[in-house]
Amino acid sequence: MSAQFTPENLSLAGKVAIVTGSGRENGIGAAIAKAFARNGAAVMIHHVSDSSRPRAEKIVAGLRAQGAKADLVQGDVSVPEDAAKIVNETLRLLKTDHIDILVNNAGWSHGMYKSMDATPDIVHKEFGINVFGPLYLVQQTIPHMPHGGRIINIGSVASKMGLDMAGIYGAAKAAQDALTYAMAMEFGKSHGVTVNTIAPGPVQTDQAQKALGVTSQEQYEQITGAWVASTRAAARVGTAEDIADLALLVTSEKARWLTGQFISASGGMTGL
Repeated sequence: MSAQFTPENLSLAGKVAIVTGSGRENGIGAAIAKAFARNGAAVMIHHVSDSSRPRAEKIVAGLRAQGAKADLVQGDVSVPEDAAKIVNETLRLLKTDHIDILVNNAGWSHGMYKSMDATPDIVHKEFGINVFGPLYLVQQTIPHMPHGGRIINIGSVASKMGLDMAGIYGAAKAAQDALTYAMAMEFGKSHGVTVNTIAPGPVQTDQAQKALGVTSQEQYEQITGAWVASTRAAARVGTAEDIADLALLVTSEKARWLTGQFISASGGMTGL
């Protein structure tokens, strides 16, 4: 009798994940959290403000209704004390002593503006959330992350494109890219943890529309039309699920030899 092959899978059974910025049901963070939960992970949903709490609670309720283990935490990732709270509450509420996956998805852009119009408050907030936040979360998470852990920083192709109306945001995401590459060296051999950047191109979410300053689907399509023309996989912008499926792949055991990488999840907009 011939030997039988064992089918491959991307199961995350028994894994515990934190996904920051996952409190909006149509956002990238929520899509990633849902993909992880579907594949067996316990997931901590994170939101930043009281106003976003109802949407985040609905996500948690939906995950629990489908049999997933999930809970909710609030905090500002750019504040070290809140980063500690996010990790400690994950350990407490999910009743675990370890965190296998950290997705630094929380991000912020003031919108489209010239660098000459950047105020100190804008610059500090863009770097605070996009650079300091991932650093603080990693500092708090690594002591609880076992061998084989995964860190994903959600970046942006803006870090490579030199967009004149998104210079500060692009610079912040470029700093995040550099942090990813350095952390991959720091935590790879010492902790057995991989660190990668997944960098979306345009993805239609309410946050993306807000950042672009548009209020209608027609306006959004006009602005993103030139970007769509440069995609190669399909003539469309990305979806949150496109990014979530890639995050699932990167967190799996199959991606154990992938680290320190900038992964352009943009339908081929960039060749980097």
